[in-house]
Amino acid sequence: MEIKEIKIRTEYITTGQLLKIADIIPSGGMAKFFLSENEVYVDGVLDLRRGKKLYPGMTVEIPGYGVYKIV
Repeated sequence: MEIKEIKIRTEYITTGQLLKIADIIPSGGMAKFFLSENEVYVDGVLDLRRGKKLYPGMTVEIPGYGVYKIV
């Protein structure tokens, strides 16, 4: 499976921001609904918080959508 890199210019982004940057959802307001219907794994651990802080080096896997590496 291909790992897609998400490059950030800030210290961190949130799960909600990642979903928007990765074009999984059209707007940040959709994050809560998306997370209620889908599983998101941060560094291999299930985490459904839209405000979870994602730092460079972390990996996010969303089954059916892909694997994303924060850089």
